[in-house]
Amino acid sequence: MRPEPEATAERVFTALADPSRRSILATLAADGPATATGLADRLPITRQAIAKHLALLAEAGLVIAEPGERRRVRYRLDSAPMRVAQQFLAALARDWDGPLAALRDHLDRQEGNPHEHS
Repeated sequence: MRPEPEATAERVFTALADPSRRSILATLAADGPATATGLADRLPITRQAIAKHLALLAEAGLVIAEPGERRRVRYRLDSAPMRVAQQFLAALARDWDGPLAALRDHLDRQEGNPHEHS
């Protein structure tokens, strides 16, 4: 059963709220799949903290754990949940664009005619 887009978007936004998790994602995007130890070597974050962040990122679906050699787990990005969050934001922006444009037009008309000010 596929989770609702709003629930997926919420998990993505929660995951992206933390700067350390954003750094981990940026490193994986730039350098490709990596182990928690490999990420700790490149980032100013302890391996234990990285492991916790990776667990949350995996729960959000943003990274996938892949078994590697010698029982090492490598993490790679999965952009599908990010696309769901982008679609959620795009729909929200569309819903806002109409009312905001109407308000801007109304305020512009008010500025053009000083006698209409209350």
